[in-house]
Amino acid sequence: MEVRINIPDEIAAQLQPNGGDISRKLLEMAALEGYKSEELSAYQVQQMLGFQTRMEVDEFLKQHEVYDYTAEDLAGDRETLRKLFSQ
Repeated sequence: MEVRINIPDEIAAQLQPNGGDISRKLLEMAALEGYKSEELSAYQVQQMLGFQTRMEVDEFLKQHEVYDYTAEDLAGDRETLRKLFSQ
């Protein structure tokens, strides 16, 4: 699907100060927001942005400081470390 939007030139210049591909920038912003809000899965982000592998998705998310590491993950890791070091 192709979607067209109109934004003021000043805002476009602010989003892409070096004159890069504003369409790609907006697509990436939409993918990031969709992923963070859990409306999109990592696979859907991969499809949306044309990545070939999940590793590319992970790198993209990492570059934008979006991580799949929850407080529950941290608690589990801490418990695992506690068990390992208590042996």
